[in-house]
Amino acid sequence: MTIPIQIRCLPEPNLLFGNRMQDVDPRRALATAGPVDNRGVRPVQVAIVGLADDIRAAIDWIQGLSAFKPAKEKNARRFRDWPGIAQAFGIELCIEDRFIRNVDRARFEHLHRPRISNREFEELVDIYDGPITSLFGDVRPDCVVVCIPDELGDLRVENPGLSHEERNALETLKREEESDQLGLFEPTEEEIVQAEALRTAAEDLLFRTFYRALKARIHSHDNPVPIQVLRRGTIERDDGIGHSFATRSWNFCTALYYKSGGLPWRPAGLPEGVCFVGISFHHLKKRSGHLVYASVAQAFSTDHEPFCLQGAHIDHDQRIDRQPYLNEKQAKGLMQEVLAGYQHRTGVNPKRVVVHKTSLYQSEEETGFRAAAEGVVPQCDLVWLRNTSFRMVRKGTEEPWRGTLFRSGDDHYLFTSGYVPWWDEFPGAHIPAPLQIGSSGPTNIEARASEILALSKMNWNSSDGVTKLPVTLLFAKRVGELMTEMSDNVRPNPSFRFHT
Repeated sequence: MTIPIQIRCLPEPNLLFGNRMQDVDPRRALATAGPVDNRGVRPVQVAIVGLADDIRAAIDWIQGLSAFKPAKEKNARRFRDWPGIAQAFGIELCIEDRFIRNVDRARFEHLHRPRISNREFEELVDIYDGPITSLFGDVRPDCVVVCIPDELGDLRVENPGLSHEERNALETLKREEESDQLGLFEPTEEEIVQAEALRTAAEDLLFRTFYRALKARIHSHDNPVPIQVLRRGTIERDDGIGHSFATRSWNFCTALYYKSGGLPWRPAGLPEGVCFVGISFHHLKKRSGHLVYASVAQAFSTDHEPFCLQGAHIDHDQRIDRQPYLNEKQAKGLMQEVLAGYQHRTGVNPKRVVVHKTSLYQSEEETGFRAAAEGVVPQCDLVWLRNTSFRMVRKGTEEPWRGTLFRSGDDHYLFTSGYVPWWDEFPGAHIPAPLQIGSSGPTNIEARASEILALSKMNWNSSDGVTKLPVTLLFAKRVGELMTEMSDNVRPNPSFRFHT
């Protein structure tokens, strides 16, 4: 039996910048045309929170962002010179004394040790949270930069809210998840990290990290301001180690610009009126005393600010092939919330809704999603994506280009990582593995693959313009990670700016 094979390279999606300029490379376009919402040079009020010496270092470093800095990396096509923040983003960062908050050093030094108790961990979060929340008044900054020592950014403790039986159950689930990871063909470290982005992670609930605990705490406050964490190592890193000052400036300022209310770029080719939704599942401990899965939906469209929603809580035994799923009622309810959220933000219903999920759709999920969409949205596409052990090389041993779509019979594989032609480089150490993509119900897979490729350029937490996952799934996972830190009566802030 002969299996038909088709290979084609999808065109790299363009992004839209200032003056309607289109380009595939954010750094190149921003240096020339500025962000898509370019409004001329304007001030952005930045608050600084940290220990006194961290604040001084952060202020000096942020003030240095106004000047040109050459990139020191070897590949000048990928790593571009930093032109200064006014040239790249059209803003001036203002740091006023009224928006500077010191963390109590005596309390910090009393609490901060390599091994601390959960009570001490909570106090460490408190001594940063207090100064941050003091900035959430009527007179407020556009963004809060929280400067922390590197060791604090890496700090984690065991979750004290788990019973011995719950910890054992999660350890068992963690072993299951790791065995699924090892199903990849000779997985590299990079591929293991990528696999983690496509699965539930028991470890997120087994351990608490300072970074996640601090960001989750912000979601529990009324009328908060987005925060941008700046590690001391980012400030002090020598240009010969890791990224140069220029590249660190690009990444930091892209995230800061978005969190301060700006929009660096938007997709140029995605159709208007389409709501893209990512569905993910995460372990959660309810106050009532038992473990559940929490479902999360992340919605993205060119028509409105992206938003997230917390869906149903699912019993841990609601799984098929070790994967949690939504029953018909839960799927219908989540889709109704997404469509209501879109209508609330735009005043109209979407013309089409596309759902991304990291496991196959169960019949109950498909029935529920389609029932909610019927009569509201003309078309509903249910797309799944998952990691694969599939490998392919071009002539010789060259890596496949990013955007390569491989079809073998009814199976489709999309390379969202691979050789990047505008960089003239493959940004990885090993032959890339594609995502397998498919759908529940008929759809145009090539069109869905092009959409996934475009959505993999929408991570405003970096200036690269390239990620393996579409933003729908990338940020649904981040929301879920934060939810492990929240009590089950606290809903995550729906704004995308609090999750980047």
